[in-house]
Amino acid sequence: MPQQITNFMTKNNKINNDENEKILPWQRPKRKDEDPKAQELVKRIMEDPSYRLAEEDIDFIKSPRARGIRLQLDYLKVELKLQELGVEHTIVVFGSARIVEKKTALKRLEAVQKKLKQSGESDKLLRKLAVAEKMVEKSIYYDDARQLGRLIGQSGRGPEDCRIILMTGGGPGIMEAANRGAFDVGAKSIGLNIQLPHEQYPNPYITPGLCFQFHYFAMRKLHFLNRAKALVVYPGGFGTLDELFETLTLVQTHKQEPMPIVMLGKRYWNRLIDFEFLVEEGTIAAKDLEIFSFADNAEEAWNIILNWHKARKSPLF
Repeated sequence: MPQQITNFMTKNNKINNDENEKILPWQRPKRKDEDPKAQELVKRIMEDPSYRLAEEDIDFIKSPRARGIRLQLDYLKVELKLQELGVEHTIVVFGSARIVEKKTALKRLEAVQKKLKQSGESDKLLRKLAVAEKMVEKSIYYDDARQLGRLIGQSGRGPEDCRIILMTGGGPGIMEAANRGAFDVGAKSIGLNIQLPHEQYPNPYITPGLCFQFHYFAMRKLHFLNRAKALVVYPGGFGTLDELFETLTLVQTHKQEPMPIVMLGKRYWNRLIDFEFLVEEGTIAAKDLEIFSFADNAEEAWNIILNWHKARKSPLF
């Protein structure tokens, strides 16, 4: 029985047993001696969801018609916390959740090799072997993202200076590496996690109190770019490409202020996307290629960011 109804029944019994208690008319339900059915009728009213306070009615809050309210809450909770901490600018780092540090990648490769020896070759195992070998190669990006996290963490006036701060998607892989780099130098960093059907645990290197969980991708994306002064994109899959192309589109259409967008790993990106082909086909303008830059390591990317802002007299700190 809900606590409010329990309180009502307890209070009603007390009132009936104390005729001399001075109360206001609305502080008690209709008495039994006035109508024997009164208490049961009031109980039925109070048990109905319509009687719940809106803020305590989970069924209402999670209903399709309350989606607008949930969107506001998804945005507001994070916004107020960032304001409270004095976060002015963010450097956002995207990249694959599947890229791991080298020792982990090697263990996974060894496990596949062992299985091949035990079970013999099959198309499925050979495919797993090829992927495992690629992941060992791409583990260099984990180390590089960790170094970038250190560079961002050491900027500003020190670890407690939140005016400029690293922000990632809060998950494993490249996101973990970047947060870990900031953690290495004692700096704070932000992780914007997302509620998924298969739970995504936050990586352990995000600053406690700065790891936020979103229900809506839209609100998460808004916060990625709301304070962003640079975007660094490591090799990744659908999620990484989604964030990259949305940012490129927003800058191209002047819905987002220009900022340095740096894509790490020229070889990966040049094979994945032929940007020159888009120019040749007339589907983007030649000047659109100026929206982004390529870099091969964290130091190069960081210098691109610093020089970009210096040239425009918009210092980060």
